[in-house]
Amino acid sequence: QAVQTQWNGNGGKDYFYQSEMPYDPPNQSSWMDGTSNGYPSMNVASSVSNFQGYGLGVYCYFSTNSSVHSANAFTAPNTSGVQFNDMVTVSLGGVGTIDHIINGTGNTVNSGSTVADLASYN
Repeated sequence: QAVQTQWNGNGGKDYFYQSEMPYDPPNQSSWMDGTSNGYPSMNVASSVSNFQGYGLGVYCYFSTNSSVHSANAFTAPNTSGVQFNDMVTVSLGGVGTIDHIINGTGNTVNSGSTVADLASYN
């Protein structure tokens, strides 16, 4: 019900990541990462200075409460050695919202726009 993948290793590479966020957060107040709405599917630890990700997708379908938001699909240190390429977020059937793809960057997916992509980050 929180971060689904926690990446702590330095120098790692992920060549494919696909994840569906939990379907059943009951409400926004019970699904918070500190002061941020929801949890990212993947978090790269703040101690990581070198990571590369390619072909990453996160999907939401908040069937219990479609008004729930996740602020980001991915969170990671904003450093030149941490790079993401070819990311996509999808709100399946427009049920639920992911506000950004990574670290406040990238378009929102929800009932009005169900697919967003971002070619690169950092």
